[in-house]
Parts: sequence; structure tokens; C-alpha cells
Amino acid sequence: MTDPALLPPVLQAARILGTWLAQQERPRPARTMAEFKDVFDAVDTPAAALLHQHLDPLLPGVPWAEDLYARPLPAGELWVVDVMDGAVQYLQGLPQWSISITLVQDREPVATVLHSPLLGESYTAARGHGAHRNGAPITPSDKQDPAVALLATSQPPFIAAQPEAATAAGRSLSALLPLVGAVRNLGPTSWQIADTAAGRIDAFWQYGRDDENLLGPTLIAREAGTLVTDTTGTPWQAGSDSFLAAPPALHQQVLTLIAPR
Repeated sequence: MTDPALLPPVLQAARILGTWLAQQERPRPARTMAEFKDVFDAVDTPAAALLHQHLDPLLPGVPWAEDLYARPLPAGELWVVDVMDGAVQYLQGLPQWSISITLVQDREPVATVLHSPLLGESYTAARGHGAHRNGAPITPSDKQDPAVALLATSQPPFIAAQPEAATAAGRSLSALLPLVGAVRNLGPTSWQIADTAAGRIDAFWQYGRDDENLLGPTLIAREAGTLVTDTTGTPWQAGSDSFLAAPPALHQQVLTLIAPR
């Protein structure tokens, strides 16, 4: 099955899972980390099982990536999946969550689907075939002045394990806040990058290694014509320790603004 041909059945699988998740009764928010793990597993385990039923037959034998925060992305073909992207929001009863499914070949994303059941929207992209929202092509913002730009940012899960990323995030936020129109964190990292590719957000940056959340939307952003690099201007790749997605007219300006001084 070619990469573009994968998108319709993968999107259908994401919609089935999204409907199931939206119908679940939200538990009471966890009061401790132990409770959070129990609450999370109670949703994540059956959600993953449901998605396996629909995803695995498409490419028999292709594994799901596991524990990308603890080891480098392996070579070969694999699925990078987040069945509850924005789990914290989902479990808190907030609407900013989605489903993320990406096929990766030799550490490069080749097909991806992001689906938000509450918004009724889906982003899709296949390598060399453009990026779309609900079937319509997307393009990034054409703004030229950071002073009127809406920027977004986030952080990897378990950022305490990457203290240098937390430090850089604080420094960059302090540098940008006085010079741009606004900075927001609007939910899942992947969805915010896709919204950047579609021009709803003007640029997105983040510090820290976060392959699981960055691989899929990187494909969407690049296919839409967005520049995707690390914060030194080097093309982003799996394992990079920083990330910036911005349209050509803003990319270098944002790089300059967040550069250490």
C-alpha cells in the first residue's frame, strides 16, 4: 500500500477511536501521580487495543514504536501512535486533545493523520503529496512582522528529565514575549504544529527531544510549505533537541529572536 493510499483507512481508524474516546465518561481528576497512572491506563489500554484492531491489518507485521523518550528512534518501518494526544486535557475534561498516527520509514515520517473528534477536523499528509485539513490543501501564514504574529509553544512530557530544555524554554519565552503579538499553548504539540502549517498559528517552537509528538506534524508542516528546523536553523530530524516551525517570511526572524544572548 502506497503512502497516500494509507491515509483514508488510517483516518477511518482514527475516527472510530475518536468516537469511542469522546463517548467515555471522564473519571474524577487524579489527586496523586499513582492515581493518574491508574486513570490513564484505564483509558489508554482499551483505546490502544481498539486502534490495533483497525491499524495492524493495513501493514501486517509493522510494529508500534515504544518508549521514544528513553531511546533513539530505530531504523525500519514502524507506527508512531498517540491514541490520546493531550491526555492531560482529556482526563481533565478539556477539549484540547486529538489522535495522532504516523508511519515512519528509517526515521522519516511518510504518512500521518491527526484527528480531533470534538473539532470535527483532521489533518493528513503523505510524503510528496501535500498536506490537507478535511481534504482541503493548507498553507502557512504569510505574515512578515513578528509584532503581529501569534506564536505557540509547548514542552515534552517528563521535561524534568531534560533540565536544559526547561531552562532554554524559559529563556526563549522571556525573549519573545515583548516582541511578538502573543504566545499561547493551545493543546497537543502535534495539533499546534499542524495549525501552524495551516496558518492559524504563525510559528511554533519547543525545546527538548520529543520525537513521538514531532514526527507526524513535521511531515504536515513541510508538505504545507513551512520551514521546520531546530533552533540553530538546522533541518529538524528525529532526536533533535529543539524545534521551530515557521513560514519562510518569519522563520529567520524568530530564530534571531530566540538565539541565546
